[in-house]
Amino acid sequence: MELKFVKYHGLGNDFIFVEDAGGFLLPQGEMLATALCHRQFGIGADGLVFVTKETDVYTMRIFNADGTEAEMCGNAVRCMADYLLHEGLVQGPDIEIGTISGTKLVRVEGERYVVDMGEPDFPFSQGKAVEVLSHGMTWNTHPVSMGNPHAVVFVDDLAELDFSTWGPRLEVAEVWPKGANIEFTQVISRDRLRVKVWERGAGPTLACGTGACAAAVVASKLGLTSELTNNPITVSLPGGELTIHGGVDNHVYMTGPAVRVFSGHIDISRVERERK
Repeated sequence: MELKFVKYHGLGNDFIFVEDAGGFLLPQGEMLATALCHRQFGIGADGLVFVTKETDVYTMRIFNADGTEAEMCGNAVRCMADYLLHEGLVQGPDIEIGTISGTKLVRVEGERYVVDMGEPDFPFSQGKAVEVLSHGMTWNTHPVSMGNPHAVVFVDDLAELDFSTWGPRLEVAEVWPKGANIEFTQVISRDRLRVKVWERGAGPTLACGTGACAAAVVASKLGLTSELTNNPITVSLPGGELTIHGGVDNHVYMTGPAVRVFSGHIDISRVERERK
């Protein structure tokens, strides 16, 4: 079976886009994601995105590299907006994109995209820290949902963090029944954060849009940075920077780029044979 695809990235967080208006490929999402996202035997990516259209709105269905489906992805939704525009499927500057966690409004501003990420939700004690015991260490985590589960962990110095050890451990802590994205966050100033994300189902990523929003929301709520409604916060990730600000509607807005890398065709049956 040959598939046409387009490769995108948002600050290095990369995705494979496949058009599937009728949703016929969705039942094979786990298999296709693990095959296509493999960086040695496939195309290579953090996630596979199916561009579907169940109603009048195009919908993003995203599968992580391990085959699990994610509810939402901030970097991918910006790339989805660029894909829809590039393919002539929609007209800007305002674009509606469906996700499992609801419809997102994306606005084109030059070469950047502003996404209404919706209103954050604070499970587990309304934004208070939740202690997580893992391998003999106790971590103060701040759960927040941006349509998908996150846990923000503040550290004094990211350079001293054993990221590859604690990322996967905290991702699967018992307190998160379906796992969580972990944002290790260092406060640089009142308007700047530095964040490294261990992404649920993908591992270390160069950027995470929903994770950047989660970190900014929690930092602002705790008074570690300025209020999002007054001043935007710059979130520095390994792949680049995102700008996060708040609105009077309590919604969070994310601004960042989307880059179309290349397009092509791939014989998925051959990829599967070579992996066996």
